[in-house]
Formats: sequence, structure tokens, C-alpha cells
Amino acid sequence: MFSRLLRALAAPKPTPLPEPDEKLALGALMVRIAKSDRHYDVAEIRRIDRLLARLHDLGPVEAAKMRATCEKLEHAAPDSDRFGHLIREAVPHDTRQAALAALWEVVLSDGETPPQELRVLDAARVEMGLTEQESDAARAQAEDRTKDR
Repeated sequence: MFSRLLRALAAPKPTPLPEPDEKLALGALMVRIAKSDRHYDVAEIRRIDRLLARLHDLGPVEAAKMRATCEKLEHAAPDSDRFGHLIREAVPHDTRQAALAALWEVVLSDGETPPQELRVLDAARVEMGLTEQESDAARAQAEDRTKDR
């Protein structure tokens, strides 16, 4: 018992999570959408990594590290509202539309659109200040990007 206590006291402290900016907020929303149906699969993880790389001009390793940070932020956050609101406040309207298209790419990445993922995406859309029509356009854009992959 004492040895466990000593190991616990000597264990390194976990690195504190960074304060999310709009980039990490979008990544955390991607992860939250992918995990919302309780089936976070390789196709979704790969799509998130590719999206982070494309959107932020990152290499594959940097994108995977960013996704890992986003996974931790997503796990620590009680709800998605904060992420969507942060994006709304920090990102111009046309860039928010591109962000919504990226979220749609995550939803479509595994070939299924479960209602849980759609609910999280729609809540994020509202928090990002985008309309249903803009969501429909973002979905069409995402479908075009994902149909050949």
C-alpha cells in the first residue's frame, strides 16, 4: 500500500491542456462528432487527421498530434457549445462555412450518418451561427470531397 502511495506521489504531473483556440475547437468538435455514436473508428480518425493537415497546413505527424490534443480537450469539455461559440467569435463567416463542411466530412467518413452525429453537428452549426441552408451546402461540398475517397 505504501509503495503505491509513493509511486502516485512520485508520478509526473499530467501536462495541462492548452486553452482551446478556434483550430483546437474545430478539431475537438470533429472528435466529438466522431465519438458521439460510441463508434470512433479508424476511418474517422484518418479523416480527422487529413482534415487537420489540410486546414492548418500540417504534416501527418503534426496533424496526429493535434488530433490527440483535440481528443483530450473533447474528453475534458462538458458540452460542445463552448467550441462552436469560440469558432463563431474568432472566425469569419466564410471560414465557418468551410469548418462546417469539414464537420460534415467527419460525419460522412464512415459511410453512415447516425442520428447522434447529426445532433452534435446541428448543435455545433447553431453555435457557429450558421443556417440550415448553409449546412445543406456544406454537406454537398463534403459529399463531393468524400465520394472519391
